[in-house]
Amino acid sequence: MHVLICGGGVVGASVAYFLSRRGVRTTVIEQGGLACAASGKAGGFLALDWCDGTPLAALARRSFALHAQLAREIDGDWGYRRLTTYGAFATQHARARRRGGAHDLPWLGSGAAVTARLGTPETTAQVHPARFSVAMMRAAQASGAGLRRGRVDGVVRHDDGGVAGVVVDGAVVEGDAIVIAMGPWSILAGAWLPLPPVFGLKGHSLVFETGARIPAEALFCEYREANGVEQTPEVFPRDDGTTYVCAISSDSPLPLDPDEVAPDPGAVERLEAICRDLSPVLAAAKIVARQACYRPIAKDGLPLIGRVADVAGAYVATGHSVWGILNAPATGEALAELILEGAARTVDLAPFDPGRFPPLEPAALRATARG
Repeated sequence: MHVLICGGGVVGASVAYFLSRRGVRTTVIEQGGLACAASGKAGGFLALDWCDGTPLAALARRSFALHAQLAREIDGDWGYRRLTTYGAFATQHARARRRGGAHDLPWLGSGAAVTARLGTPETTAQVHPARFSVAMMRAAQASGAGLRRGRVDGVVRHDDGGVAGVVVDGAVVEGDAIVIAMGPWSILAGAWLPLPPVFGLKGHSLVFETGARIPAEALFCEYREANGVEQTPEVFPRDDGTTYVCAISSDSPLPLDPDEVAPDPGAVERLEAICRDLSPVLAAAKIVARQACYRPIAKDGLPLIGRVADVAGAYVATGHSVWGILNAPATGEALAELILEGAARTVDLAPFDPGRFPPLEPAALRATARG
């Protein structure tokens, strides 16, 4: 059996890992570099129980456990560590607050107030997302997986409608099954397969050089700009001496080429101003990356994981929204089970069945692509 995985992000690499470790011939097809989009520009935050009470609960809990297991089993360092996580509130140009609360963080500015501890090292953790994605792909390659550079232009079908392969830069690559795992660009596969729509929500982020000045303390903040606009910056210090901060989402149209993704005008400047207000450490630190990415989102906010309706051998794994890095391992594990055994054993994939939505009509796809 030969499985073709379209997309070299964290989800595609995870599917390749769990298939290849079971002896399945697997090829990942990626136009750009590994983790070149959201998988390389995400925060890498992991939470055990933040999805409890939703259809994502079992997927998240299984994946949180897998992250710890993979850190022990796979060679490489992708910055996996446990964190304490806090919530805070801040207002632009706020007056100095009174210190001495139950959760006082010295690296925060005087205008930011910690409101709660949201997670402990038992329930929250992190990885460096790009390094984790690459490590998963390298581990898959060590078990025989292949990596092919190129753009997927179409799907080849047998006379009975089943999958026979994909077209990559004009050449046919034969396969017995395919997995569409192209993040928000999975919408392009709606021209080849009866897939429901997946959309891209744009987010902006900065990466600072902070050394050891910010400890292993993640922060989720409610921040009010001077114009009254509410932002929700998230701060994730990493073990490599950098600190990642994200905020300011937009519905800017998804470009057809991932290499064309760039920050919205003024967005990173607004984020820089927020960071200066939040922390004197961030205010003084060198910025090493100003970036943007698109998170893939389905209509109901749940991922699309499972068989493509009425096309034998076709599968999809996308739409993970803000939990892509967290839920990638359990997605890869469960999808490998579905492909090889006909059903997922570790996690019930029924809530994520892509058949819960009608497929995107070709006219709608063309309109989306033009947007």
